Amino acid sequence: MSTVSSRIEVNEAYLREQFHNCSDIVFRSFQLQDDTKLLLVCFDGMTKLQGVEENVLKPLIFNGLPQGIDRIQSLEEIFGREWLPLTKVKTDVSLKDLTNHILQGSLAILVDGEASALVAQLQGFETRGIQEPRKEATLRGSKEGFVENLRTNTTLIRRRIIHPQLKIESYTVGKYTQTEVILAYIQGLAEEKVLGEVREKLGKIELDGVIDSAYIEEWIENNSFSIFSQIQNTERPDIVTAGLLEGKAAILVNGTPFALILPVTLWSGLQSADDYFERFIFVILTRMIRYIMTFVSFALPALYVALSTFHPEMIPSYLMIGIATARESSPFPTVIEVLIMMFVFDGLQEAGVHLPNQLGPVVSIIGALVIGQAAVEAGIISTPIIIVISLTGIASYTIPRYSATLPFRLIRYLLLFITGVLGFVGFAFGMIFLLIHLVMQESFGTPFLSPVAPFDGKRIKDLFIRYPFWSKNGRTKKGSP
Repeated sequence: MSTVSSRIEVNEAYLREQFHNCSDIVFRSFQLQDDTKLLLVCFDGMTKLQGVEENVLKPLIFNGLPQGIDRIQSLEEIFGREWLPLTKVKTDVSLKDLTNHILQGSLAILVDGEASALVAQLQGFETRGIQEPRKEATLRGSKEGFVENLRTNTTLIRRRIIHPQLKIESYTVGKYTQTEVILAYIQGLAEEKVLGEVREKLGKIELDGVIDSAYIEEWIENNSFSIFSQIQNTERPDIVTAGLLEGKAAILVNGTPFALILPVTLWSGLQSADDYFERFIFVILTRMIRYIMTFVSFALPALYVALSTFHPEMIPSYLMIGIATARESSPFPTVIEVLIMMFVFDGLQEAGVHLPNQLGPVVSIIGALVIGQAAVEAGIISTPIIIVISLTGIASYTIPRYSATLPFRLIRYLLLFITGVLGFVGFAFGMIFLLIHLVMQESFGTPFLSPVAPFDGKRIKDLFIRYPFWSKNGRTKKGSP
């Protein structure tokens, strides 16, 4: 049986079989004055029935079909024209489609004698209100963040881009979850080659379920084995808006507040929304500090090991004497000391992330102070190591996006290992291999180091120096917050 029957008993039997052992399914039967049978099917807690009961069911039960100058022939017509004119109403003849609509929170209305079902999209489940994103908080700018409701998220974008060329395409992904996925772009600005590639990959996704946008990200990115993500994730509607205005595309997934932006470059993860909300003169300084500290976040431990162990002649004599004196009682080689403290620091950071909000910062700070001080006093770790790891940790926190810090944390360990074996030669080889990987990397046809490699003079002006908005001519191709 694939289509809706004109006999309401047959349809009810099919739906009851489909939703067998579903305690939250609701079947409500009614009989009108002319003995016409009516059946409403929905899931308890997912459908808003208050308006339907007051404005639809009671008039039908007590008054029957209203007749005026234009005679109404069916219940489908009365629902569509009279009682649910402001609600999105569909007519289903397929039982499979009817089942899917009920699962999504719609109200199914079946009438005895009519070989079709009416579906009213009256979803009424609870959703989280719009709040400021915690991981991407800014000093200035919008305080709105995406939520788990997809329609709320698309509304946040449409409120900012009031133009008919903003297109929103819908896809359904996941065998069991049937998750709605949105592809948003501005027609005329986004490249058709990129959109075609995204559409093709979305159409090929074969998953049992999609819980978060990360499922989509891993499926459609160009190189899943690279430590650098080729897709940017964000909770901020203003960042998505800026990306769309630059000709990028955005993917939004129902049930998650994280949107995906593509294509991206390495520099996208190093730029903050505040770069475009503060005066450009100050942004020049903060960007230079951020780029330098990014290098420090993954290179400082390896450089310290190379200088103090393999090339002490490159350190001033009085400074080297102080380092040697501090390390005199340490039982471990320098590289082992650094490795231990890096491991402890990352462990404290993970503990701070997963503990409750009230306990996380306290545990991280107390743990760092107590463990660091105790290790120095016990002679296990030397004082310079504590300074190096502390500077490394502070430098990593200058990167504005958490997901952008993860590759550099891994690079930090790899560089430390190869430098601990080969010294500066190993450090040089590590940096060369890193640059080769970045040059070979791309995101949906866009080189990952663009506009530095390949060099593009027009686009590079907003990479290191944020020019004032009045100096820009036309659309900025690179440099969204």
